[in-house]
Amino acid sequence: MGYVGAVSGACFAHLGHQVIGVDINQAKIDMINAGCAPVVEQGLARLMAEARAAGLIRATDDVAAAIAESDVSLVSVGTPTGPDGSQCLDSLDSVIAAIGKGVRQKNEGHNIVIRSTVAPGTTEERIAPMLEEAAGRSFGDGLTLSVNPEFLREGSAIRDFFRPPFTVVGGVGARGCAATEELYAGIDASLFATTARVAESIKYACNVFHALKITFANEFGALMKELGVDAREAMHIFCEDRTLNISAAYLRPGFAFGGSCLPKELRAIGDIARARNLQLPMLLNVLPSNERHIERALAMIERRGRRKVALFGLAFKAGTDDLRESPLVTLAERLIGRGYELAIFDRSVDLGRLTGTNLEYIEREIPHLNRLVSNSIDETLADAGIIVIGHAPKDAVPAIASAAIGRSVVDLQGVAALQNRPGVDYEGICW
Repeated sequence: MGYVGAVSGACFAHLGHQVIGVDINQAKIDMINAGCAPVVEQGLARLMAEARAAGLIRATDDVAAAIAESDVSLVSVGTPTGPDGSQCLDSLDSVIAAIGKGVRQKNEGHNIVIRSTVAPGTTEERIAPMLEEAAGRSFGDGLTLSVNPEFLREGSAIRDFFRPPFTVVGGVGARGCAATEELYAGIDASLFATTARVAESIKYACNVFHALKITFANEFGALMKELGVDAREAMHIFCEDRTLNISAAYLRPGFAFGGSCLPKELRAIGDIARARNLQLPMLLNVLPSNERHIERALAMIERRGRRKVALFGLAFKAGTDDLRESPLVTLAERLIGRGYELAIFDRSVDLGRLTGTNLEYIEREIPHLNRLVSNSIDETLADAGIIVIGHAPKDAVPAIASAAIGRSVVDLQGVAALQNRPGVDYEGICW
């Protein structure tokens, strides 16, 4: 019954649920039973007092009694960082064992919901078997397990509970999400029912992205200060772009970026920072991070042996003939350098029409490109043992899907028709 448990308990009580708070700290138990908030959080004292006065919340240290008198157990214990940087799951393990023991003594079914932050895979691989063994039941046999990550910020936790951007529930087994979904019937927000692993990952995605945004703003601000720029005004204008800057744009996992703008600007920022002896570790590591994606794609191909490769897509993005700093050009050049036979299809790239820096770049990187590029999908696929999808036009997907049977596919785009296709050795770069 810390920040998450106390706030959630009071809020669920406000929605009309009967709540039993369980903790090993007697002081917290006494405070809740006296109608007081055990932690300082805006609005929590009033909400707790109202819930207690209405008889909708109480607290105990008796796990078995709490399990016997409830339908759902929400687990909100801490998962702190250990000395080696890993998560310490001792408290979680202890609670799961205690809950399982309580469920074993109960005739009715029970639903367990993990709200503690755990790494993707923890619920399925660690918590689920531990719970089944302790409870003496299997999932579906009066036992359900789900993940319901919390996004409660200290200082605005109650507002965040009642007005969340979304609610995420990840189930283990066929009925894992059902009971948890019912808890949020009074909350007006989109509810996403998904797998336990995806639900676990969302908490990390959100918090890491928040940290990333703060770091970006701070590093950019430090650089602008060195250049005599008012970073607050610059970022204010930056945030007015809701199409690309503050939006879902570019937040789709996939392959490396390229083109004539992004790499150039990042190198310029790096040059400016180094000239002023300014440490910007995040901004200066964006390009090296981008390079790792190309290396991952190359490793995925090499794991499948030295066979002919059919590469779909060459320009840095679909619908353009701009080859400058295209990660697919880099990938093609490295495959050629390692002795792979290569056939390339990109309908937008007409080698006879390339001019200027675009032509200079391709002549420098792949001087014999004209011998590798075909405007025929079938010719590109002929005799290819490995099909690499950089970006493929929609009308090419059926032919690729048909030809993929019995071959290997390295998907850098995320083509739904190729995923889980029988007879295909499929691997996506982020899925």
